[in-house]
Amino acid sequence: MTNEEEIRRRIVELDVEHRDLDAVIEMLTLDGHHDQLQLRRLKKRKLQLKDYITLLKMQLVPDVPA
Repeated sequence: MTNEEEIRRRIVELDVEHRDLDAVIEMLTLDGHHDQLQLRRLKKRKLQLKDYITLLKMQLVPDVPA
């Protein structure tokens, strides 16, 4: 497996985790009895995933000389 294939596979995995977290956060928000600390941690993790996905996608774009 090439490095590019590994990056693409990892992006897909992280996208799935990001969507799953989004669903969990939505369910907890709709539920009247949610733990604020847990919700904050989940949102932070979701943001970290988004940032990491963006970083990986940037690695797939070839450098273009100025």
